[in-house]
Amino acid sequence: MILTNLKIWDGIADQLDAEFDGIEVVSGKIQRLVKSSSVKNSNARDMGGLYVTPGLIDAHVHMCLDPDIKDPFEQDKFSDAELIEKIATRAMRMLSAGITTARDLGGGRWLELQVRDNINQGGLAATRLICSGQPITSVQGHCHFWGGEAADLQSALVVLSRQIEHGVDLIKVMATGGNLTPGSTPKNAQFDRETMARIVNEAHSHDRLVAAHCHGTEGIANAASAGVTTIEHCSWVGADGWGQNYDPVAVADMVAKNVRVSPTINAGWRRYMGNRDFEARIAANFTKMRAAGVCLIASTDAGIPGVYHHHLPLALPVFAHFAGLSAAQVLRAATSDCADAIGLGDQVGRISLGYGADLVFYADNPLQDLSTLARPVKVMSRGEFTMTAGIE
Repeated sequence: MILTNLKIWDGIADQLDAEFDGIEVVSGKIQRLVKSSSVKNSNARDMGGLYVTPGLIDAHVHMCLDPDIKDPFEQDKFSDAELIEKIATRAMRMLSAGITTARDLGGGRWLELQVRDNINQGGLAATRLICSGQPITSVQGHCHFWGGEAADLQSALVVLSRQIEHGVDLIKVMATGGNLTPGSTPKNAQFDRETMARIVNEAHSHDRLVAAHCHGTEGIANAASAGVTTIEHCSWVGADGWGQNYDPVAVADMVAKNVRVSPTINAGWRRYMGNRDFEARIAANFTKMRAAGVCLIASTDAGIPGVYHHHLPLALPVFAHFAGLSAAQVLRAATSDCADAIGLGDQVGRISLGYGADLVFYADNPLQDLSTLARPVKVMSRGEFTMTAGIE
């Protein structure tokens, strides 16, 4: 089909495409960009002047988690069949919100992989998933209840091998403690630098990227030195408190090794707006990271209490606020930059020849008003229009 009469943002530029206003889609991919005035085709579809962007990408979700359940140990009460149904429903709702790809960074039973496969095989119209399976963590460490505990390097490699056997797309490692797990301390590193490096090298030997959960500065430095693909959260927690132990040496490692930062800023961060001390501290860290050359990507940690899987469009204006990003910059963080970071940079995230036809259509220009992202008119995934678009 050929979609005409569009205003196109290609996922890269700072402005709309000034030359083309049509997109030809063939076999689920973008065949070419066209001028509507030149189209003489019965398959042409007039899109009525809508704005179109690449589909949004959330780099950090947990499909197995119910955001309405606060106790992590209560999350495991569902049968496999019940949880698969819940994961599928979340993935469909995400797609209707314009989130066409998401990276799942942890669960205990690999059920999200079953949903992933069903989506990829065409059995379910839902957001594309790439999944990490059980995160590697320390004994009684962050999210140990998912089954990835490791007492030493050798047992960490056993956990990693188990994920490969289950067909994961990437490896997740808990470089520090976290808030979700009782008894876990976010500022403490869970693995030393050598262990982190060996985990990364082993993952790379299986052609898998590595995402590292990092709140504490020591763990951030270990992960950056090891050359993980993405650092999740990057909270700079240390002896001085949350966000107050910024390490320029670790940042230099990130830049040298092309490590991206996935700060998991969700819509709930609105509660911090107006807290001058917090805003100044967080903004300063982002300013220094960006000035050094660190690439930030969009992520929400969806599934944790109060963070809903389909709310990335609501989170992006908040992300822009705290990170000091323009509308075009935050949109790149949720499309082309995010796709590059999660290993799909040659497949999605852009409106360009050969890329997957994952598209979101809006009545207003999101480059001028990011709140527009919460009001998609239509969503296309893999070249097919999906269910009615919308956040709610």
